[in-house]
Amino acid sequence: MRSSVGNRYHIGVEIPVVPDAPQLPLVAIAGPTGSGKSELALEIAGAFRGEIVNCDSLQIYRYFDIGTAKLPEPERRGIPHHLIDVRNPDELFTAGEYSRLAREVLAGITSRGRLPVVVGGTGFYLRALFDGLFEGPARDQPLRDRLAAREHRRPGSLHRLLTRFDPEAACRIHAHDVPKVTRALEVCLMTRRPVSELFRSGRTSLSGYRALKIGLSPDRDALYERLDRRCQQMFEGGLIEEVRRILALGFPETSKPFESHGYKQALQLLHCELTPKEALFYAQRNTRRYAKRQITWFRREADLHWLKGFGEAPEVREAAFRMVRELTTKNQNC
Repeated sequence: MRSSVGNRYHIGVEIPVVPDAPQLPLVAIAGPTGSGKSELALEIAGAFRGEIVNCDSLQIYRYFDIGTAKLPEPERRGIPHHLIDVRNPDELFTAGEYSRLAREVLAGITSRGRLPVVVGGTGFYLRALFDGLFEGPARDQPLRDRLAAREHRRPGSLHRLLTRFDPEAACRIHAHDVPKVTRALEVCLMTRRPVSELFRSGRTSLSGYRALKIGLSPDRDALYERLDRRCQQMFEGGLIEEVRRILALGFPETSKPFESHGYKQALQLLHCELTPKEALFYAQRNTRRYAKRQITWFRREADLHWLKGFGEAPEVREAAFRMVRELTTKNQNC
């Protein structure tokens, strides 16, 4: 595929596989939901012989397509996509497992002489891939049950408790993200050490790659307008019917993906807890809030190269191509 950017860029560059090469090129594209990450990833992968590695915690799951904005197979332009539809909705999938599988995928892509393009908005997965995760203690279900009961009695109490035990972890985990707060407290209580301290001492960073991390930063108002339209299109495009199909396959409503924005409101609509108008309103509102949290998370990443605009904007694509060309050229000169 020839990009519309023009002949200034080395289109179709072959990424050489050099035994014992100290670093190989790798591109990561991050940013809030709806910012055009997938489109930019397709452009880069098509122009630089790349393969795409999903870094979205919901697109990992099968059957959840409409509400996750999963790119249909015919729209992938023949470019290989990895780590999409690899788990059933009721299966547990952790950031540690993502890190392990993604590193295996990266090794396979570079062994074929192609450029890995990691794309997604799950910041914790991206951090786990690049920085690694420590080997924490196994889950303690009785302890988790006690923590869940405490949170049920006093919502927000687990995050306040984490603030006492590990202020650094509490700053990094949103108070409403009860599963992550629970895990952090579980580790603190079982090891009698702050989870942030264990994380720093026990993780293994990704090695062997020269990474270019691109962050997309569209205008906030324009992003919110796009997200509102996308939510409406999801409901109009069959989100409710998709939820019915997933339930008909036998997967329970307690499956992790059903907690996400859009799917949660779809379930409430099916249970007559919300009207169609209310379901759309809350899905839009919560999606905007999620995008805001993503922006806050990625702003803390010191090594992101921020590009102002949506991923499909010509000036964003041109700037990204320039950086990727520099990255791949450096590798050829090593």
